Amino acid sequence: MEYRQLSKAEFDDLAGRILYEDNHLLVVCKRAGEITQGDKTGDEPLTEAYKAFLAQRDAKPGKVFLGLPHRLDRPVSGICLLAKTSKALERLTAAFRDGGIHKTYWALCCAKPEPPEGRLEGWMTRGEQQNKSYIIAPGDAPRPARHPEAKLARLDYRYLRSTDRYHLVEVDLLTGRHHQIRCQLAHLGCPIKGDLKYGAPRSNPDGGICLHARRIRFVHPVRKEEMDITAPVPQSWKGL
Repeated sequence: MEYRQLSKAEFDDLAGRILYEDNHLLVVCKRAGEITQGDKTGDEPLTEAYKAFLAQRDAKPGKVFLGLPHRLDRPVSGICLLAKTSKALERLTAAFRDGGIHKTYWALCCAKPEPPEGRLEGWMTRGEQQNKSYIIAPGDAPRPARHPEAKLARLDYRYLRSTDRYHLVEVDLLTGRHHQIRCQLAHLGCPIKGDLKYGAPRSNPDGGICLHARRIRFVHPVRKEEMDITAPVPQSWKGL
């Protein structure tokens, strides 16, 4: 199989965003606006870009395997974990499903959370037409009878610091629901900077939102070592 030839600038950019690599894993830093898997836009997903990168760097004559055990929404930046073998993909997918992957996010919010730290729990539903999620009941209530499809969403958050206009909040994700952090922080009254869909007053120049997958902790799927990887914050966040 032939992959497209990357320009030197593209190649160097992709190389510079690798956070960790071995024979089984490739951990990279996704930019806001990139897609992790193919969609109706037809834009090149990050997985295909890195397949082309590996084929070119390693002079691979055949097909490059690169599996995606999880995804990040297009407007979100940060750590993206990729599997270089089918064994690693299978085990990482199971770890994500079973809660063995611990993800920490940073969010720049339009309001300071009150209280400054705590746990958010709520029953969440997804509106397919709007591609938006909604909190329909508190987490300590029974599942709403009118919404048997509702899923319980849980996260822990902690206020870190403020700038003149925005407030940095750290989130430990305990469940993996559609738009969960965006929806739950907005429900708390703290929409994420740039996130028009969930109540931010204005968009960001790059079309992304200020939600960043900052850190990931997991057990290596083959070597069984504890892994702890952190992604640098986007350039646009510098000084915030």
